[in-house]
This record gives sequence, C-alpha cells and structure tokens, in this order.
Amino acid sequence: MFSNTEMSLKVTGIDFLKSQNTRQHHTDGYNIKNLVVRRGQPFQVQVSLNRELRPADKLSLRFAIGEKPMRNRGSLLSLKPEQEDFNGWKISLVKKNGKECLLSVTSSPNAPVGKYNLHVKTDTNIYKPENGVIYLLFNPWCEDDVVYMANEAQKKEYVLNDTGYIYVGSAYSIYDRPWNFGQFEEFVLDACMYLLDKSKLSLNDRRDPANVSRAMSALVNANDDNGVLLGNWSGNYISGTSPMDWIGSVTILQNYYKTKKPVRYGQCWVFAGVLNTVMRCLGVPSRCVSTFDAAHDTEENLRVDIYLNEKGEKLNSLTFDSVWNFHVWNDVWMKRTDLPNGFDGWQAIDSTPQEQSQGLFQCGPCPVKAVREGDVYLPYDSKFVYAEVNADRVYWVVKKVNGKEKYFKVGTETQAIGKNISTKAVGQNRREDITREYKYPEGSKEERMSMERAYSFIRPLGLMPRSGYASTIQTLGGNTQPLVPKEPVTKTGLQLEITNTEALHPGNPLEMAITVKISAPGNWTVDLTGSCQLQYYTGKVQANLGTIKETINLEGASEMQIPMKIAPDAYMKTLSSVEDEVLILVTAIAEVKETNDKLTKETSMRFEYPPITVQMPETAKLYNDFTCAFIFKNKLNVILENCKLLVEGLGIFKMTTFEQGDIMPGRIMKSEIICTPTRLGEKKIVAKLISNQIKGISTEKAITITE
Repeated sequence: MFSNTEMSLKVTGIDFLKSQNTRQHHTDGYNIKNLVVRRGQPFQVQVSLNRELRPADKLSLRFAIGEKPMRNRGSLLSLKPEQEDFNGWKISLVKKNGKECLLSVTSSPNAPVGKYNLHVKTDTNIYKPENGVIYLLFNPWCEDDVVYMANEAQKKEYVLNDTGYIYVGSAYSIYDRPWNFGQFEEFVLDACMYLLDKSKLSLNDRRDPANVSRAMSALVNANDDNGVLLGNWSGNYISGTSPMDWIGSVTILQNYYKTKKPVRYGQCWVFAGVLNTVMRCLGVPSRCVSTFDAAHDTEENLRVDIYLNEKGEKLNSLTFDSVWNFHVWNDVWMKRTDLPNGFDGWQAIDSTPQEQSQGLFQCGPCPVKAVREGDVYLPYDSKFVYAEVNADRVYWVVKKVNGKEKYFKVGTETQAIGKNISTKAVGQNRREDITREYKYPEGSKEERMSMERAYSFIRPLGLMPRSGYASTIQTLGGNTQPLVPKEPVTKTGLQLEITNTEALHPGNPLEMAITVKISAPGNWTVDLTGSCQLQYYTGKVQANLGTIKETINLEGASEMQIPMKIAPDAYMKTLSSVEDEVLILVTAIAEVKETNDKLTKETSMRFEYPPITVQMPETAKLYNDFTCAFIFKNKLNVILENCKLLVEGLGIFKMTTFEQGDIMPGRIMKSEIICTPTRLGEKKIVAKLISNQIKGISTEKAITITE
C-alpha cells in the first residue's frame, strides 16, 4: 500500500514550449529567457506530474499580477481545466500522455498587460517553476483586442520592424535619419515593464492602450516622474550625450533600466524614437510622424507671431510662439472605446515635454480623425495637436517711431504650418506623406468646414501682436472678430520664391536667390529686404549672416531673381561651435510701393554633406563572422575636427564608437568591425559620423542572415 502523501498529486516540472508558443504569438524576437505571449490568443504549457492525472484530482494554474495579487481584484486568476472562463480567461486539457499533460491557456483579449507569475496548484501542493514569470502583451493579431490591425504588412512594419527612419530637416529639404528601435533587444522589454509599474496605472487601466500610451508619453520624458530621457535644447550637452549622437533607442532604454535615472539628453526625434520602441515592444502598432513647420503655439489661439527687425532678421527675444522646422511625435493604432464612434485608428501621442496636460508633461492619445474633422474637444490634447498642424503664421516688423517700438503687419500665411506630414512607408525604405490623414486639402470645402468647427471650440484672439513686451504694443485697430483667415490676395499678384543656386556645402559660399514675381500689368517698384540666419530646428536663431536691401522695377507680368551670397567666414565659426545641427534660414520681405502690397516668405535649408559608404557581403551565415567596413572621404574644403563614427547592428554587434580625430580635406577614413550575426533574417547596420563642423551624416545597409 502507498501512504497518502506518496499518492498526492505533485508537479515535477513544467515546459513553457517557448519556441512553439513564441512563433505563434510573433514574440520569438524578444531576447529574454521568459515566455512572452500576446493576450486573447491560446498558448500551451506541458505539465509533468509524479503520477497519472485522475478524474478526482484537483489541478489549477494560478496567474498573479502586481504586488499583492487578490482574487476579488482580478489580480489573481485561478484556472481549472474545462471550467467556465474566469475574467475572460480559459484553460483546457489538450491531451494526457502518462504522467504528462498538455494544457492550453487563452487569456482575455482585454486582460491587463504586464508580468504574470505562474504557479501550479495540485491538491494541497503548489509548484513554482523557474522562469515562471510570463509577459503578456497587447495583440494586434487578435480580432477582439482593441489594437487589432487587419493588414499583415502593416503589422510587420508597425509592430515587428525594429529599424526605421525618422524624417527631419526642413520642408524645403527633408531627409531621413535611420533609427534602431530595437524593441526585441536585451532588457528593453524589462525596461517597458518597469515603466508600466512606475506609471501607477491601476490594473483596470492597463487593459486599455489609450491609458497605457498616455502614461508612456509622460514617462519617456524625465519631467515630473524621473522618466527615461531628459530634454535639452540649450546647445550645451557636456554633462551627457548630445541628442545628435544617438542612432537608436536601445542604449537609452538599457542605461535607464540599469540606473533607473533619466538619460541625458533628448530632443524631439529622440523622444519619438524611444516612445516608438516602447509602444511596439508592448504590442501596440506605432509609427514615428514628422511634421514640417510645426507650430508650438502656447496660447491655443491658432496663430504664431514672428517678429522681424527692419533688416528682415527674425528676433528671438520677442518671439514667444515658435515654428519648429520639424517636430516628431508618434501615432498609435487602437479602437477608442472611450469616445463616440468614428475616432478609431491612428491616435497621436507625443513625449517631447512642451506643455502640461492634466498637470503632467504628456500628450495624447488624440484621434488623428478628430484633428482632420476639427473635433478639437475630444480627449486628449486635441486642441494642442490641431494647433501644431493648422496655425497661421503672422509676420510683424518692429520699427522705432518717435523712440517707441511699433509693430507693422507685413504678411499672413495660412497654409504654411503643418506641411509634408511624413512617416516611413510600410515595407519600403521610403517616405510616405500622410498629410491627408491629418488635414483636408488646403482650400477645399471640407477644410473650410473643419476649420469652422475647430474655431467654434477654440476662441482665437483678434489680430493683435503678442510678445513679451505688452507695454509697447500698438493696437492696429480693425476687426477683432475671430474670422477664419484666408490667404491674402494682393492687387499685383506679388509672389516670392527662395532657392539655393549652388549645393550648400559647409566651407563653401552659400549661394541663394530670391525671386520676385508680379502677375498684374503696369510698372511696379518693389522694395525687397532679405536676410540670412543660422537657426536651430526649434526656430531659435543662432547667428545673423547677412542682409540685402534692393529696390527693383518690374514691368507687367514678370519676375526678377536677386542673388544672395554668404562667405564661409560669416558662418563657419558658428557652425563649428554649436553642438546641434543648424539650418540656413532665409527671410524675404517685399513691398510694392504703388499699392502698398506686402508679402513675407521664409525658407529653411539644410547643409549638404558627403556620404559614408558601407562595404560588406549581401548575405552571411548565422554565427559566422564577416567584416564590415565604413569609408568616408572628406570632399569639403574644411578640416573636420574631432570626428567620431558611431555604428550599431541589431542582432549583429552592439553600439560601437570609433574616435577618428581630424579628417583633412580630400582624406579618406576607413574603419572595420568584425561582425557575428546572432539572429536570422534581414538585419541593418547603421552608421553616423559626427564632428565639430558637421552633425548629421548617417547611412545604413542591409544584410540577410541565413542558416
């Protein structure tokens, strides 16, 4: 006879069937010992027992989440095979084979995401497996999950792609910055779980991606909550890493997880890159979105006031509102169960700390459709996002009259803000323009209706200049009713165009031209003022380089091109002393004497750089070494000082920095790295060259890893 204790049912082991489960759940990329699965989809575990399972035996799986799991709070789930579901979870016995039994577990499609501890209870025994923590994520493959995305190619891009591009530069010259999201790298998932715990979201709030994405937009910046990244736009990054020096999110999230202290420093594309990693890692489809000429309008009056001096140079001191050459945020995909119908799909979230929302630096999720339709009363922060892509730009010239400063309006642009809204195309290495998802075509009936709708929720002030010096403001009289402004129509059909006539290489003269066009018959005298400045991408002016003042005569419908040339000495010193990438800002003011028509136009341009070339084989075998070479020829007329080459290849090699010293004009730099691929499929290598004179040369190359 056996004694009762020997007969009692005990678990001797559990197999999480990791390779089978993770393949089915599209989680096989995560570099972690534990099982990672997605909610609402079955996964299997094989339980080994000390004897065969009998009908009278009691066996249950217990899933616990949070610090003090309790049944009545739903944080402790006790599941018995074939029993009715418990909080939407189900478990079934697939098959028995001697002392082995195969169980299938399906979590609820709206279960809280996070880490669950699994224990197996048999009679009075509890078995606690090694690596018994299971990570449960959102599931875009499950139709009942609110993040469900039907299109397979989109899921591959927005959930599974761990590399991509962030679009930067200016509307005049957009370029791509390769970025490694690296959501599957070591410790990245743990960093995201740490952020979820840090967010203090209730278990119930963790079910809904709207709450989770809002919390993550707050936690990716360090303001308020010791989050991941500290923003810095000062130009001084000596006590950290310059925002230009990052090429991906991995190092940032790993450092943060290791130290639990904010990483220094980020600017908007770094915040968006990291937030994209966090959302994809948690299973929410996500994309980086760049808007060119984005308004940072601090008073929600849908107007950005730009102040110029009489030379046409932009004044930093007066300009409170700013137009950023570009701004990057994120769109996340979900059904909005908290809103009326019609606002599902992409939602804008932004972790760059700009304005507080409900007391914290967080922004979104704001339905992209609400921005397009003008429904700016919907949560969250839709007025702010609407203003970023729809404000008007008003130019004022500040003149001294009898010793007092007076403001004269010299132009209004109603179609200048929120241009070329861009993201990486699905499955292709190219830019996709998604402006139409955010806005109706300029001048269309739908756009007018949307604007009138938005204006009914936002009360714009009358047209008064707004600046830090309220005492000096001169009221310009006229209508202060909030009208939906129209592009000003001039009597002469005056138009301005700003272009560069030669490539803008650092060390060469900057050769640009302002073209003045008139379409009306008659003789016209036009006063033209032009200025050239260096500015940060945030619109802050860094240096004044030169101005022109000309009076030209035009006959009938005609045009004239006025050249503008800036010598290298005028800008090279500034270029070498700043830590950020700067853009060339050209502003032109034209005034027709006969009709008093006024027009202002500005264009930002980017310096052009020689390329980095990457030499390596097109394919390589798993765990077989290959050599990758990076070659750069300095084709510029200037010495590039303190050159650093930053390289990273996810699944191939960790982030590596080569100090290159100074590279003389005409010299060639070559660096090599031995690579050992540890993962299959197409992998990308990203390289970036930084020096005192240039900040933004980057490139990437793909290689296919086979077995």
